[in-house]
Amino acid sequence: MEKKQAIKAVLATTLCHVLWGFSFMASSHALSAANVFVLLSHRFLIAFTLMSLMTLAGFAKLSLKGKRILPLVALGLMEPVIYFFGEQYGILYSGTVFSGVMIAMIPVFCMFAAMPILHEKPTAGQVAFSVISVAGVIGLGLMGGSAGTVKLIGVIALIVAVIGAAGYTLLSRSISKQFTPFERTYMMMDVGACVFTVCAAIACRGSVSAYFAPFKNTEYLLCVLFLGACCSVVCYFMSSYAITYMPVAKEVVFSNLTTAVSVFAGVVFLHEPITWLGLVCCILILIGIWGVQKTAKDG
Repeated sequence: MEKKQAIKAVLATTLCHVLWGFSFMASSHALSAANVFVLLSHRFLIAFTLMSLMTLAGFAKLSLKGKRILPLVALGLMEPVIYFFGEQYGILYSGTVFSGVMIAMIPVFCMFAAMPILHEKPTAGQVAFSVISVAGVIGLGLMGGSAGTVKLIGVIALIVAVIGAAGYTLLSRSISKQFTPFERTYMMMDVGACVFTVCAAIACRGSVSAYFAPFKNTEYLLCVLFLGACCSVVCYFMSSYAITYMPVAKEVVFSNLTTAVSVFAGVVFLHEPITWLGLVCCILILIGIWGVQKTAKDG
C-alpha cells in the first residue's frame, strides 16, 4: 500500500472513531426523549435519506447493477443491526462495566479472526500493544461504570454484539474489491433504516404521532441529526474506507480511541470528573494504538 494511501486510511479511521466518541453523549441526550428503537430508526432513516440525495445529486456514484447484493445485505445485518441489538440488550442485562469489558474485546477478537479468514497474521508486537490498548479501555470501564447484575441473556447479547462487529469488519474487508466504501455504507444505512423502523413501529404500537413526537424536542432534533449525518454517514463511510486499505489488526485497534474521546467529551462538555488513573488509562489506549501501527509488518 502506498504511503499516501496509508496516511489517508489512518486519518479516516481516526476521524471516524473521534466522532463515535461524541456519539455516546448525543445518544444519551436523545434517549431522554425517545425509545431506543425510535432513535435508531430516525438515525438511520436520516442517514439513508442523505446518502440517497447525494446519489441523486451526482455527488456520489452507486453502481449495483449486475452485482450480488446479498453480501451487502449481510454486511448491513452485521452492523448496524446485530451489533446495536447486542449492545443495547447487553448493557441492559449486564451493567456498564461488564459490557464495556466485553465490547473492548472486539479489536482482539477481530485480529485473531482475521488470521484464518483473511490470512492476515498480526505481529507479536501488534498483539501486545493491542492488549495494552484494551487494558486502558477496561480500566476506564471499571472506574466509571456500575457493575450491575450480570444475567446470562446479557452475556449472550454482548457475545452477539462482538460477533456482529467482527463480522462487519471482516466481511467489509473481504468484499472491498467488489464494492466501494460508499456502496457498502449506503446498503448498511438502508438495512439499518428498514429493520429499526419496523422495530420502532412495534414499539410505538403503530402510532404515527408517537413515532414523530420526539422531533418536537429541539435538543433531540439536533442530536439525531448529528447521529444520522456524522456518526452514521460520515463515520461508516470513513470506517469502510479505512478497512479497504488497512489490515484488520491496524484498523480495529482504533475502536478503543472512541472510549478515550467519550471520556474527554464528558470532562469538557459535561464537566464530569476524571482522576489521574483515568488519564493513565487514556494514555495506555493511545500508546496501544500507536504501537500497533509501528509494529506492523508493512510499517
